Amino acid sequence: MPLQQGSARTRQRTVLLVGIAVLLAALVLAVVLASLLTHGRHEVSPKMLKWKDRGTTKNLKEVVLGRCYNYITAQYPELGDKDCLKIWESLKDAFIYKNPCNITAEDYQPLMELASHPIPCNKSLFWSKTGDLVHRYTKSNQNFLTLEDTLLGYMADRVSWCGDPSAPGINYESCPKRSECESNPGSVFWKMASKMFAEAACGVVQVMLNGSIEAGAFRSSSIFGSIEVFNLNPDKVSEVHIWLMQDIGGPQSESCSGHSIQRLMSILEERNFKIVCEDNYRPVQLLQCVHNPDHTDCRLCTNST
Repeated sequence: MPLQQGSARTRQRTVLLVGIAVLLAALVLAVVLASLLTHGRHEVSPKMLKWKDRGTTKNLKEVVLGRCYNYITAQYPELGDKDCLKIWESLKDAFIYKNPCNITAEDYQPLMELASHPIPCNKSLFWSKTGDLVHRYTKSNQNFLTLEDTLLGYMADRVSWCGDPSAPGINYESCPKRSECESNPGSVFWKMASKMFAEAACGVVQVMLNGSIEAGAFRSSSIFGSIEVFNLNPDKVSEVHIWLMQDIGGPQSESCSGHSIQRLMSILEERNFKIVCEDNYRPVQLLQCVHNPDHTDCRLCTNST
């Protein structure tokens, strides 16, 4: 009789343990399913989508570190106290393993603080739709600096990056364009860097615009028109010089008296800036003529003998 009672108790314990195990397994399964369903509602891995822009630049770490070290050792040794490894880590932390449509200004704040440096007065040169020309000019004339000539801009110029919530945390296949989502890694970065560059400007500042664009040289939707012009400090900036450059041989879509330039002047005047506008600023036009030496636009200084 005691043996039969012991066997019954053993069977009861076994049934109880099996029941508990089944219950725990059901709970774990429910939690996993709930997590998957919630994740699916709130965040779609970029790997499930094909973005329209190029993916993260191959060997991004080596590119950024190489540019950083070159900048602070070969070009501007006075910035030698910058820590390039920390700068790279702060850039990586801003986007790795993150949804590339949910990047915030706070993500980049540590990078901005680590890589910022003073900009000498009278050297700031802004631009819109004149990228190739303006950078050829600053390479030939060390008196001016564009954003891409600062440490931040130099490291990031013409490279791309974005994250991925799943391993390895970086999307090398594609990244979102601004038209796909505003808060992508590139757009947020350049907006913050542009704002900081404008805030640092002092003395006389220059802006090179394209007078051969039919839609108008000044565009309110551009980085210059939407961010930089409104972050210039009237207490630090004495004058704004507009260089309106037309392509050699035209078209001459706009001059300093054109509609979009007048709109820009109104914005600057409302903010109490002095303004000077010059069509085809001669030092820059001479650089244009290097590629078109025989064009009639490039013979203005030729005297017949």
